[in-house]
Amino acid sequence: MDAFADKLGRVGAWCGQNKYLNAIKNAFQNFMPATISGAIGVLWTNVLVNETTGLGALWKPIMVLKVLNPIFTAMQYATISCITISVTMLLASEIAEANGETGAFPAVLGFILWMMVTPTSFAAKDLSASFIDKAGKSHGYTLGNFINVTGEAAKHKITADSFTYSGILNNYTAATGLFTGLIVAIVGMEIYNMFRKNDALKIRMPEQVPPGVARAFEVLIPTCLTAIIIGAIGLVCQLATGAELNALIFNVVQKPLQSLIGNNIFAVAILYIIISLFWCVGIHGSNMVNAVKEPIFRPLLYANTAAFTAGAAQKDIPYVMNLTMLSMFGEFGGSGVTIGLVIAIFIFSRREDNRTIAGISVVPALFNINETMTFGMPLVLNPILDIPFILAPVVTLVVGYLLVTSGFCPKIVLEVPWTMPPVFFGFICTGANPMGALSQLIVIALSVVIYTPFLIAYEKYQAKQSEAE
Repeated sequence: MDAFADKLGRVGAWCGQNKYLNAIKNAFQNFMPATISGAIGVLWTNVLVNETTGLGALWKPIMVLKVLNPIFTAMQYATISCITISVTMLLASEIAEANGETGAFPAVLGFILWMMVTPTSFAAKDLSASFIDKAGKSHGYTLGNFINVTGEAAKHKITADSFTYSGILNNYTAATGLFTGLIVAIVGMEIYNMFRKNDALKIRMPEQVPPGVARAFEVLIPTCLTAIIIGAIGLVCQLATGAELNALIFNVVQKPLQSLIGNNIFAVAILYIIISLFWCVGIHGSNMVNAVKEPIFRPLLYANTAAFTAGAAQKDIPYVMNLTMLSMFGEFGGSGVTIGLVIAIFIFSRREDNRTIAGISVVPALFNINETMTFGMPLVLNPILDIPFILAPVVTLVVGYLLVTSGFCPKIVLEVPWTMPPVFFGFICTGANPMGALSQLIVIALSVVIYTPFLIAYEKYQAKQSEAE
């Protein structure tokens, strides 16, 4: 056990000290207030002030607030639909800070580098529209179906391909472009750092020049060279593969990872076993894997949010598993779903010391904080209680997966604060659906059942230890 704990400790230390994992984790954590604000916007426009799918269908007076809907629609778009821009800038800032850089410029440079590999001009003929007929059949069209160039324009060889528009597509700013933003921020800022530390590339200004101006000239050449290299990478990718960088990364990296892990309950189970194993030796398991988990599962959540916002039926919401779904079924009460142990102690424990620890832990557990239980019982290096600690979240995740795939529980579509108490968590993240709350009650009860026999065995062990003393 000591050797195993030592090996896990070394892995944990490496993860904790890894510059890139830490930077990715911090970038997502810093963006969390924005994503939750976006979820509030979705709740307002789709669950509350909506006469088709929300409270407005049952209680018409609330629709007087419809005049405010554009505010919450814009809030949702500026946060959830633009996550790639924000996370790219935050990650660039984190990498630069780890490299000893200060100030806001690295975040701006991160955005510039991302923009350089992001298409901004498109063929207007590819603009699409669709409608559903009375029979429920969907019909799709592109603008190219209706463009017919004749007359003088035709003589000058103007065709449907001549019609273009400029801008940034939602495909690039939303979660589908997230991996591109992460890669560009990391690679770009490391290239910038390499040039930045080369004294030969610094333009030195006289001492009389204000510090801000002097610094701008000092980073001028490194900035220009970095932009040229990132732009060249994008161009080479386009020429070599016929696909722009974002499409290449999405198809080669992001999509396979989401298929391999994000839509695979067995891979998720292994992920949560790893999280629990870290906790068992006193290392914060969630922090260790968040840098891997967030880029894979957050885009799945936002794809569901987009479908829900568009009014899609449950069968048309694409993903069963996503970031919030994992929290709902695998992290209620904290890692190891230890709220089940707290409840089991209140019901079955005969030891005053364990009941005292449970009493101290009940309020944190309601807000999904488990440290008082993990280090108070303790669960760390506790062979008896570590078994359910590892087993419980895997079982509740599998059961949650079955509840969602069977249609008993609605698909999870909204991000909510991780400190939201269980049951309320399930109600809100499913778009204010009571079946989400009921589903979370089911897995809470299941966690109690899993912990109970091990708690009884542990208390027998404690009694024997007390007698021996």
